[in-house]
Amino acid sequence: MFKQVANKVWAFDAEWIPDPTAGRMLHGLADEPDDHAVMERMWEAGGATEDAPLPYLKTMVCRIVSISAVVRTARGGDASLNLLSLPRDVNDPEQASEAHIIQTFLQAIGEHKPQLVGYNSNSADLKILLQRGVRNGIQAAEFCRRPDKPWEGIDYFARGSDAHVDIKEVIGGWGKSTPSLHELAVVSGIPGKMETDGQQVAALWLNGDLDRIVAYNETDALTTYLVWLRLAFFAGHFTPDEYLQEQDRVRAMIDQLIETRPPEQSTDHLRAWADEWQRLTAML
Repeated sequence: MFKQVANKVWAFDAEWIPDPTAGRMLHGLADEPDDHAVMERMWEAGGATEDAPLPYLKTMVCRIVSISAVVRTARGGDASLNLLSLPRDVNDPEQASEAHIIQTFLQAIGEHKPQLVGYNSNSADLKILLQRGVRNGIQAAEFCRRPDKPWEGIDYFARGSDAHVDIKEVIGGWGKSTPSLHELAVVSGIPGKMETDGQQVAALWLNGDLDRIVAYNETDALTTYLVWLRLAFFAGHFTPDEYLQEQDRVRAMIDQLIETRPPEQSTDHLRAWADEWQRLTAML
């Protein structure tokens, strides 16, 4: 269990797909123009079967296409929430580039030094950020900086450090006793996977639907945040009244996003997620 709730908490989630460039380089497909055909070859090499046509690939050969985070900032006795997503503009090729997404996110972490929260993030999300950061030739010195002694600063690479809370490692067990984020969330009255799941992300990217990937990514970040909030309440970091107040902050943030986002930026996924939260809460 984590020992504290820091003044800055970022509950984050990343979405990735098989990287066609990596596939061309690794499988001798330099002359293959079709990204989908390259991905099919990568899945085949990764052990695809009729029952499991899209196997989980090594993160090094995948490309990050989106990162979302719920950002909680506490000041005194108050706290504020924001939902941040990359790319900010899905129609800007520079912002949508993997290098820009990774560098922007890791530089922001290095600058603000938040307590990171994820689900399976120690084995997956954080590792792909490192691997693909190296692949893209970016620099994230402040994120990587480690103190000489554990009590002298934030260390995202120290095993068991509260600087990075992986909910799966805190709450999971062995084998089938470990719940998925979807299972843990839904039975706790929190929305999990809805219309989209991780295996659809590659198809959405191939179809040019990056906006739908970002929307899905945002709901995953919201789910991760609410699960963390429930775990923090379980651990005694919030009183019952404070826990209710923290949930109200999430509802208020969603309402504000629905009201203030520009018309070209859909908020249908936020409405649907909030409605599902209300439905599941009533079932408890």
